[in-house]
Amino acid sequence: MTEAGFLGPKEIQSKSMSRILGGQDLIAVGPEGSGKTTTYVLAVLMRLKYGFEEAPRALILVPDKERIIELNEKFDLLNRNNTIRIVTLHPDGNVEAQINAVTDGADIVIATPDRARAVYLKLGLNLNKIIMFIVDDAAEIIKKGMQLPVAELARSIVKCQHLIFTEVIHDKLNLLIDQFMNQPTVIEVSELVEKQLETLDQVLYQVPDYKTKLNLLNMLMEDAEVFNKVIVFVNTRLTSEKVFKSLFKRFDKQVSVYKPLFFDHPGFDLISEFINSKETRILVVADDLKENFDLSGIPFIVHLEIPAEKETFISRIVKGTDNTEGIAISLATDIELVTVKKIEQAIGRIIPVTELPDNLIIEKNTVKGSRVKHKSTGEEEMAGAAFHEKKDSNNKDYNYSSREKAKMKFKNR
Repeated sequence: MTEAGFLGPKEIQSKSMSRILGGQDLIAVGPEGSGKTTTYVLAVLMRLKYGFEEAPRALILVPDKERIIELNEKFDLLNRNNTIRIVTLHPDGNVEAQINAVTDGADIVIATPDRARAVYLKLGLNLNKIIMFIVDDAAEIIKKGMQLPVAELARSIVKCQHLIFTEVIHDKLNLLIDQFMNQPTVIEVSELVEKQLETLDQVLYQVPDYKTKLNLLNMLMEDAEVFNKVIVFVNTRLTSEKVFKSLFKRFDKQVSVYKPLFFDHPGFDLISEFINSKETRILVVADDLKENFDLSGIPFIVHLEIPAEKETFISRIVKGTDNTEGIAISLATDIELVTVKKIEQAIGRIIPVTELPDNLIIEKNTVKGSRVKHKSTGEEEMAGAAFHEKKDSNNKDYNYSSREKAKMKFKNR
């Protein structure tokens, strides 16, 4: 470790290493660069100690092939025990070749969830000896929609230690890990940079889905006296047209689109034209135009969608030389919270979270495409007279994996 440049433990390592070596289930939450990867690499090497078991003893799941390559390099850097065998599984490789590599002998398997599940279902991955089940960058795995293979693989292991490493923890992540973790310890660190950027006043709303974002935006924009000039940023021009239609139903001529896709939609080609307009108070702008704007004179900036690149967001909220006052309002779902955390790291301060209004309608999709609107007060309006609660006999709190279902089907035959 000294030769590799590690002179002392970081905060997340000093707080979690003893718990990991003691066999506890753990959820470690920390920003990029806080030392999460090094923590579990060292823990795995210390717990395994020797190689040449008949089956893998550590399964590490990561979001993509690039992360697998980085992690493999980290093991090569810190692993001086040449008897420990590491095999990688990713979608770009040949399945049969990867199965042969695992069956030839592996102590640590590093894989994407979907490929690990595919190899497991082909009986190429033996999970009977697994003592450490690790999910790295869990929020990114959820963003890619790979919760099912993670849950199936975790439930297929009889008993082991579960370690989750993530930049942010939210409801979707909790739904995943609640299926297999046993009273985990949560360790959270937030290492902000010392230098703080001078930014506009900021407000963050955490919302469950995109439709609720639109409901909240419409609710906020109803106060025309306060929100007299607002720029709403979205990611694509197609989304800007959808947002325009949503706002146009309520505010008519008060809404326009920056460089609209359709000729019959009101719009502006210059921000200065919007500022000087007396009729229009809301302008919807798409990020994929990739333009830099002078936002001085705009009292409210709303990010309906958090940009994929944190630099795009930061460039809009940093105060200029004239110290123009303004407020930046951001609406983020669970999936976007990872980018929000990276923005907080860059600007050196936490963005304060504001509670959702009591009368906000929160949209949720139910079975068969029917839509039920939930008010944040907890009251529910059931859609359709045929709706009824499930019988107790039909409720279940378990779920069989694909392999278990195949076994039962074979037994029935």
